[in-house]
Amino acid sequence: MQTPLIDLKDIRKSYGGQDTPKVDVLRGIDLSIHAGEFVAIVGASGSGKSTLMNILGCLDRPTSGEYLFAGENVAHLSSDELAWLRREAFGFVFQGYHLIPSSSAQENVEMPAIYAGTPAAARHAQAAALLQRLGLGERTGNRPHQLSGGQQQRVSIARALMNGGHIILADEPTGALDSHSGKEVMTLLDELASQGHVVILITHDREVAARAKRIIEIRDGLIISDSARDNPDAQTSANPGALQAVDLRKRLSEGAEATGAWKGELVDAVQAAWRVMWINRFRTALTLLGIVIGVASVVVMLAVGEGSKRQVMAQMGAFGSNLLYLSGASPNPRTPLGVITLDDVAALKTLPQVKRIMPVAGAEVAVRFGNVDQSAYVGGNDTNFPSIFNWPVIQGSYFTDADERNAAAVAVIGTKIRDKLLKGVSNPIGQYILIENVPFQVVGVLAEKGSSSGDQDSDNRIAVPYSAAAIRLLGGHNPEYVVIAASDARKVKEAELAIDELMRRLHNGKHDYELTNNAAMIQAEARTQNTLSLMLGSIAAISLLVGGIGVMNIMLMTVRERTREIGIRMATGARQRDILRQFLTEAVMLSVVGGLAGIALALLVGGVLILSEVAVAFSLMAVLGAFGCALVTGVVFGFMPARKAARLDPVTALTSE
Repeated sequence: MQTPLIDLKDIRKSYGGQDTPKVDVLRGIDLSIHAGEFVAIVGASGSGKSTLMNILGCLDRPTSGEYLFAGENVAHLSSDELAWLRREAFGFVFQGYHLIPSSSAQENVEMPAIYAGTPAAARHAQAAALLQRLGLGERTGNRPHQLSGGQQQRVSIARALMNGGHIILADEPTGALDSHSGKEVMTLLDELASQGHVVILITHDREVAARAKRIIEIRDGLIISDSARDNPDAQTSANPGALQAVDLRKRLSEGAEATGAWKGELVDAVQAAWRVMWINRFRTALTLLGIVIGVASVVVMLAVGEGSKRQVMAQMGAFGSNLLYLSGASPNPRTPLGVITLDDVAALKTLPQVKRIMPVAGAEVAVRFGNVDQSAYVGGNDTNFPSIFNWPVIQGSYFTDADERNAAAVAVIGTKIRDKLLKGVSNPIGQYILIENVPFQVVGVLAEKGSSSGDQDSDNRIAVPYSAAAIRLLGGHNPEYVVIAASDARKVKEAELAIDELMRRLHNGKHDYELTNNAAMIQAEARTQNTLSLMLGSIAAISLLVGGIGVMNIMLMTVRERTREIGIRMATGARQRDILRQFLTEAVMLSVVGGLAGIALALLVGGVLILSEVAVAFSLMAVLGAFGCALVTGVVFGFMPARKAARLDPVTALTSE
């Protein structure tokens, strides 16, 4: 005697217990099925035949007893090995067809091959050939609702044959069909049996069962008759071309792992996710709203924060936050102040860390126009003044290099001088003011700058040529201090070190000078703005969290709605990790679509804000970060529903409504 493909010994199955009444469905089944047999298991409803089929197909495990498949004890197989059996050895044909409604006929047929890792071209060709063979060559693109019952059952038979279908388990395959379609299906099963497939037919219809070579009757969980007992030689007269137990055992022992299956599964998961999203468009849109708003909020908030930061930093730069100030100092209290000379200025100008340099000779002096007196700071500067201080002229013009060379008595006044000293003058350009009783002609008015601190008002200032200040007002040619603009505002400290090193050489090692900058002010402002951006981003991230909860909610609903689909996938060979990957992919797909839509919305809102003259600065890192957070949100919040789907019991999933 050859080793049976299926050998059941005292198989029992019970449900309930503990808090619920215990129900014995199978009460000691002994059954052997050999290669090439066509077996019909007959019994009335409730007799246990469907439970027996589930155990035979490794969809369910017995409560007790021993199930040997090709000589291997099924109880010792892992969940992945059981999935391999369902994928490679069995093919299921259900009374309710159990086709995935969102997939076409061809996609339904291809499913076992996807989990087997069959290349796309090969499985497309094989599925098309099977459907053509079963008379559905022109229906490959139809979905189940576009097919008749008989056509759907033929699709399920094609699916059962996709990976070989060595053992066909047909549960009431004609139960939902009219007589004509039922005869066609039974003819197909006859052909499969004659070709060497094991066909196990579960039915309550004795006329249908009569097509089988062996009839087993089950009642109340027990086998009460078996035609093979009357003809023991029938089991050994199987089709010689049938796949024997030794062949299946060899393949099982080799652990035929689905190499490369993840690629096909990923494509299938993405396609399935897109179909589900499209079919439930309105619900998907509501779910995506949370992700879209979350991503858009994060991107826009960070862009507004960055724009505000840059704007404030630019304003701080207008007050000289990127400038260094060089002046004479005493090395100790007993020595006189050091002197900064124009030669020092010329030497410092050659440093690569120095962008601009300007000597300043100034003092607080009395200024008069007509009968109005005003105290103001008068500074002798060169023509670098507007650019080094980022301080433009809004009326008239700044004095020229020629004015500087000729020590011309011209002045550029601040707005406070204009408003107080020349209050009644409509056009101050060309007017003469007295600075320390020396007449100077007003040639320009500086833009309003305000105050960088509480102790000085920058607009109460008059700029005159450095030479004119030295000769006409203050006497002497050495500057009071020197203003130096660093080449890179972010590297003020490096510029300071370079200047300090050169000044020590110029002053023969004496530290009779003082070098200061406002870097601390700009750093404090940057920290403030960074804190503000972080706060705005955190507030926006709450929206993303809400969106993630929405994803989890819809995925839980999806798992509930598609429980039967999960059972179908498991019956066709999907492992737990395959189901986990399927639903995680769908969650990530939701997040990807939501993330992209959120970025588009953020750019749209940003454009509106820019047109409204709101400071906005989009950052690629912020956009990528928000999109990445959306993906992480999809994975994190999609994992629990996906794990729940992966842990479903195949039989429970298949029988769900």
